[in-house]
Amino acid sequence: MYELLEFAAMKFEKCNQYSSKYSFAKGWAVRSTLALTLLTVLAGCQTPASRVATPAQNNVTTEDVATNTNRYIGQTVTIRSEPIEKIAPSTFTIEDRQFFGSETILVVNASGKPFVLPDGINIQATGKVRNFVLADIEREFSLGLDPKLYVQYENKPALIAQSLALAPKPGELTSNPQQYYGKPIAVTGEVQQIPGANAFKLDEDKLFGGQDLLVLRAKSATPATANQPVIQNGEKVAVTGVLRPFVVADLDREYDFEWGAGIQRQLEVEFKNKPVLIVDNVYPSAIPDAAK
Repeated sequence: MYELLEFAAMKFEKCNQYSSKYSFAKGWAVRSTLALTLLTVLAGCQTPASRVATPAQNNVTTEDVATNTNRYIGQTVTIRSEPIEKIAPSTFTIEDRQFFGSETILVVNASGKPFVLPDGINIQATGKVRNFVLADIEREFSLGLDPKLYVQYENKPALIAQSLALAPKPGELTSNPQQYYGKPIAVTGEVQQIPGANAFKLDEDKLFGGQDLLVLRAKSATPATANQPVIQNGEKVAVTGVLRPFVVADLDREYDFEWGAGIQRQLEVEFKNKPVLIVDNVYPSAIPDAAK
């Protein structure tokens, strides 16, 4: 506690020095940053039971990173976007199509796992923002990138992705699940109904013919599920996990579900052999609506 308060005090002193050198507008931005720092300190003093489990990364748009690169350098962020161009097996570009003439961002797959770019489907990439320097990337990750392909990206903003996932809408998963089964998925939506403590539905009201997506949280899925937040009806959330058919025997064999009285029978009647997302992380969605 003392160390956290001391850290906040140091931030305050630095912000005062900074704001005295720049305009009022920039000084206001600095004070806003200070307020966020103090809120973070106070949040860190809460008991574990009252703390919402959220990932460390910020949800941002491609346009944010392209126009405010210095703000995000060294930070871990999450971007949702449709891939624009594949450059090599480990690299591709994304851009914010809602902004005409938006600058593209180079994404480098440094996850150690191959990722096949989808056609016409958004992806979610999480990693650190940095200025692309080919020599540094090769020294750190040994990806065998061809220098001739990256001349235009040198010293430009790039996302060094540690995780990549398909990011369809809930209705796209329920209307055509076969193409998503067994693949890592990142999806956002509004919690429409909570049938049990570890089960809820994501509402699909934008895609004609789409159905709500069943989401299940298993205690043994990953260590990340141990302290997941309580989900409320109407809450907008983002979830990551793997899509599979709802077959109770298979799910019981592989996961540790706490179904509760009558919940298993209720879900089986409604969702038998339909797609279900087995999630390893649930967190409040801060992704801008335009990026969903």
